[in-house]
Amino acid sequence: MAEIIGVVERLWRYPVKSTGGERLGAVDVDLRGLAGDRLYAVRDASGRLGSGKNTRRFRRMDGLLRLSARLGHRIDGPELFDPLGRPIDRPTAFLRAYLQRADVELAREDAVSHFDRLPVSLLTTATLDWVREAVPFAVVDERRFRPNIVLRTPPGTPPFVEDTWLGRRAHGEAPDSARLAFVASSERCAMSGAPQPGLPHAPEILKAIAHAHEGRLDALAEVAAPGRLRLGDRLVLD
Repeated sequence: MAEIIGVVERLWRYPVKSTGGERLGAVDVDLRGLAGDRLYAVRDASGRLGSGKNTRRFRRMDGLLRLSARLGHRIDGPELFDPLGRPIDRPTAFLRAYLQRADVELAREDAVSHFDRLPVSLLTTATLDWVREAVPFAVVDERRFRPNIVLRTPPGTPPFVEDTWLGRRAHGEAPDSARLAFVASSERCAMSGAPQPGLPHAPEILKAIAHAHEGRLDALAEVAAPGRLRLGDRLVLD
């Protein structure tokens, strides 16, 4: 029998990787992920993407989280905002001055994916509430974890319930709902406690997650079937 696991409380899209995102009322989802999500990134001359960590694909660029981006209905690229929320007219010129790197540019995704691992991240209110209790003196906000979907779970749902969904699929009740296949969970990095507008530096958040849950938080999904996601959708686990 199908099981209702929660209600979609918020939808987030991040048009520029590693910057703040925009809240949506509904969004199309294709095999790549939420339409427009992480479609752009700050890229350096070697092709590495601005991030909160250094890897073969990513280059740490502190300060990106203080910026935000909005795609809305634009088709010519995202609108980028400075740390005070003011729109930026010339994004690449601003980024070079702001990051003090002459080789960076705002670039659209090409052959190299902008996603760390998988295209859709879901985080439950049960797990968020646990983080708030674990670090009561920190400012805990979902923006620290950059989910695409915040799912309101029923009272009494245990934290990290997302782990129990791995290997299964879920979908909304509407006929045109997207279908998600849960695969893994995110391994959190210093970005979880990094400062961003309204959220001060809070390294204790990552320490708590590392101690209690091996640094993992959320459910990462592939898109099993394209469709729509909407606020208020009840997600059904197959």
